[in-house]
Amino acid sequence: MSFRQTVTKYFGNHAETSENHWDANLQTHYFKTTKEKGLQAVEEYFKRSDSYEIVAQSKEHGEISVNYTGGRKAFIIATVIMVKPYRTAIDFSVTTESILPFDFGFSHNLIPKLYSQLKKELTFLETSMTKNADL
Repeated sequence: MSFRQTVTKYFGNHAETSENHWDANLQTHYFKTTKEKGLQAVEEYFKRSDSYEIVAQSKEHGEISVNYTGGRKAFIIATVIMVKPYRTAIDFSVTTESILPFDFGFSHNLIPKLYSQLKKELTFLETSMTKNADL
C-alpha cells in the first residue's frame, strides 16, 4: 500500500467501491442474480440487523440508503445494477459521521464486511469485470 493509499484509507471519512479500485476488497462485486433479487437480498440483510436502519429505497434506481448505528454512525448507499442477465453489480458508498474529518479506516473496513454477508446470500461471481471485458 502506497503512502497516498494509506492516507486515503485511514485519514478520510468516506469510502466507496469502484470497478478499478486500488484495494481489491473495494472493487465492484458481481453476483449471479437479477437486480430485483440482489436488491431484495441487500434489503433483507439490512432489515435483519439492529445496526442498520433503512432510510430510503428506490427500486427503479436500484438504491437503498441506510443509517448504520453499530457503535459509530455511518450513512450507507447500496447500488444494485444488472449489467447482463444473471450478472449483477453491487456497490457501496459509506460515509462515517464524526467530529473528526477522518475515521481511521472504519468506512473502508465496513464495505468488505457488507460484501462478506452478501456472499452468504448470493452466488458470488467476481470483482471488477474490466479484467474479463469479454464476458
